[in-house]
Amino acid sequence: MIAMKAKTKFEKQKVLVKAKKANITNLGHAGAALRLAARRSIRTRQKSSPVGTPPHSRRGQLRRAIAYSVDKPRGVVVIGPERDAVGTSGSAHEFGGRYRRERYPKRPYMGPALEKLQDRLPDFWANSVR
Repeated sequence: MIAMKAKTKFEKQKVLVKAKKANITNLGHAGAALRLAARRSIRTRQKSSPVGTPPHSRRGQLRRAIAYSVDKPRGVVVIGPERDAVGTSGSAHEFGGRYRRERYPKRPYMGPALEKLQDRLPDFWANSVR
């Protein structure tokens, strides 16, 4: 018979640091995936899209304006159209509303992109702390 003794040491601070770093990295991956899904849903067409479907962009400006940014101190990612690129037209399309004196019906593109990726999001964090 063989006898063996082992000592283990749990370093809580190292685990927390690695978990925070992995979270920031994976938020970036999730933001990029959601941005890509939203961009792919917007087609470049001259005619308006049917109500309830992602909007069409005549020159592709709305599609190019979708960006993401990770806020490291708060541990969140913000994804959506940049306001200085397309103004509030992104919000008017997503939720319905007025933009430049015209009424826009609901043509969501960010919400459906999130629903499409919802099942894949936990996979970004799986096995990320090592």
